Amino acid sequence: MPLPDTTPTRVELLARERVANGYCKVDKLTLRHEQYAGGMGPEIVREVVERGNAAAVLLYDPVRECCVMIEQFRPGAWLADQAPWMLEIVAGIIEPGETAEAVCRREAEEEAGVRIGELQKIMSYMVTPGVCTETIDLFVGRVDASEAHGLHGVAAEGEDIRVFTMTVDELQWALETGKVNNVTTIIAIQWLLLNRDRLHQQWGC
Repeated sequence: MPLPDTTPTRVELLARERVANGYCKVDKLTLRHEQYAGGMGPEIVREVVERGNAAAVLLYDPVRECCVMIEQFRPGAWLADQAPWMLEIVAGIIEPGETAEAVCRREAEEEAGVRIGELQKIMSYMVTPGVCTETIDLFVGRVDASEAHGLHGVAAEGEDIRVFTMTVDELQWALETGKVNNVTTIIAIQWLLLNRDRLHQQWGC
């Protein structure tokens, strides 16, 4: 059978119920959607986490050719029997009235103790669209990594964040050996490996 020429567009929401309203909000959806073969498919029930939008930024020092990285505890990784203290880049939820760029600058100071100069968007993507609404706006930001070290985070939010630097070669090694296992950090490192020369030209380095 040949592939269809068009993508389905119709979705019918039959019921929506909030089943969890804590740190994560979870909605139970009853719906039907149009199928590639034509017509509406059967009624399905899915739970979806209402996470909102977030911004993440790879903090890069082009003079030292290193990135400011962070490490913190992640309960999801712990439950999945993964190493729960994860190597990551700075990120935060976009609050109402905030821009993604403002979140990057705020979180860079809160989580890593550095200020961002030039800030360039890399891409937007969904993390786990099968079960979550979260969209990430991913950026690269120019920083001076000379003072990047120590422990940071907002104590009232239970944050306990270790800050350190890694060279581009060290990041590539971490990627190739599986030391990085969260999607946002993987995408950011891969982007830098592919675009470092062009980024240096744009930033006049």
